Amino acid sequence: MPGLAGRPGSWGGLLLRVGQTFFAAACIGVMGSSLGFSSYTAFCYLVASMGLQMLWSFGLACLDAYAIKVKKDLTHPIMLSLFVVGDWVTAILSFAASSSAGGVVILFQKDVLFCRRWCKFFSCV
Repeated sequence: MPGLAGRPGSWGGLLLRVGQTFFAAACIGVMGSSLGFSSYTAFCYLVASMGLQMLWSFGLACLDAYAIKVKKDLTHPIMLSLFVVGDWVTAILSFAASSSAGGVVILFQKDVLFCRRWCKFFSCV
């Protein structure tokens, strides 16, 4: 485990956690700057999921920085299990949120006008 790139308590792990924190914050910033995002549940779920991802990654980045400073090894099996379960939960939440937000975008772009096109042929009005 000591030679694994990106392990907890290493410079690679710190860089990866800082990257996760940055991209989660960028996602929140982009969604927060769009008009009317809060009226759609999928977009609110995405912001909430990225908020959790940002907090989790920032906390582990701080832990990595502390471990590097005091030269502490974070590869204990209990600690690794905690990291794996936390990363797994945040990854599933982030994937579900981004998939639902992407589905709403596809619905808006392709399917909303479908009914309007066919309504004039079948007098749906």
